[in-house]
Amino acid sequence: MNGISIFTLTSSLHDETSLKRISDEFLRSVLPDGFDFRGADLSTFGEHDLDLIFVRTGGSEGLFKAVLPTLLEKGIRRFHLLTSGKSNSLAASMEILSYLNKSGLSGEIIHGSVAYVSSRIKALASVEAAKKKLCGMRLGVIGKPSDWLIASDADAGSVKEKLGIELLDIPMQVLLDRYETTSGEQAPDLPMATDVRASFPGASKIYYALKSIVADYRLGGLTIRCFDLLTSVHNTGCLALSRLNSEGIPSGCEGDIPALLSMAITNSVTGVSGFQANPSRIDVETGEILFAHCTIPFNMVSSYAFDTHFESGIGVGIRGHFEEGPVTVFKVSGDLKRSFVAEGTLLRNQDEPDLCRTQVVLRLTPEEARYFLTNPIGNHHIIMPGHHAAVLKEILQ
Repeated sequence: MNGISIFTLTSSLHDETSLKRISDEFLRSVLPDGFDFRGADLSTFGEHDLDLIFVRTGGSEGLFKAVLPTLLEKGIRRFHLLTSGKSNSLAASMEILSYLNKSGLSGEIIHGSVAYVSSRIKALASVEAAKKKLCGMRLGVIGKPSDWLIASDADAGSVKEKLGIELLDIPMQVLLDRYETTSGEQAPDLPMATDVRASFPGASKIYYALKSIVADYRLGGLTIRCFDLLTSVHNTGCLALSRLNSEGIPSGCEGDIPALLSMAITNSVTGVSGFQANPSRIDVETGEILFAHCTIPFNMVSSYAFDTHFESGIGVGIRGHFEEGPVTVFKVSGDLKRSFVAEGTLLRNQDEPDLCRTQVVLRLTPEEARYFLTNPIGNHHIIMPGHHAAVLKEILQ
């Protein structure tokens, strides 16, 4: 089941005929695209993208208290109370929310102008849909995090409890074994250096090997200790990660689990995994930050070219051109206790020879830029097109 469902609480003291007319008019105004009206039967509450309890009248507080134990048995701990502001519905909603808070539960009263209520419901529907997409997801960690990621571990218990995501350790040898039995493909007819063209079949073998692991282990995403590939197969995972991300499978570099979690959340909200990159230069006075990495999802760029991987000078790296305009920078910690969300503007792409291949300069506020120099969550952060801070913060509540 999915969509927005409306459940009602109504005191028997009120006249149903007149109340129905007022309620129907209100619901049609705040939900012009439609909704599923469930009425007083809460048996399917919690099974839709967004379930709203429409407190139609005052005097309905006792009805909610009576049904609450049944809802708690379903694991529901947060409730959205919709009110029209008529028939003492707001007062009743405030009493219910106070009771929830007193009981160690949480909720929100959705009340205000038609425009606000409508936009708030749409935002909450997006948040709940994203949470449901994350719950039950399996993320593979192929190999361990790279040795230099000394602050980028994860608490698998917290991740499972808070997001419903299972972290699955997969030995690097599993990938290497599959690589040996997998066929690659020739480079496309695009301009590229001779050594890059020669590396393309091997880079595509990594992609097909990873894709088979995704299928067999039922993964919703993965991160790989990719630098080990430089010595084991003399190639890189940049091409494979770009392709997997473009197919809707969040895929991160260097075994960075917090970055992968951030990409999975990003994908659940925006439909794209985001660009995993690290700052290379920061100007805290202007808020300008240069981010760079050797892989970027193909579905995030307007054009791209193939190059070598920067640090090693081998394999296939991606030089992508990111559209200028609004962006969001995002990162969660491995225990989900901290997060960073900032909306900014991508100013330009650039192509310096001594940096990773995809390079973007964006502007945040000076205060947000200072975060990277005073209290960062690791080095990798996720950049996505558009402004999504409100929804991301909502998911992490």
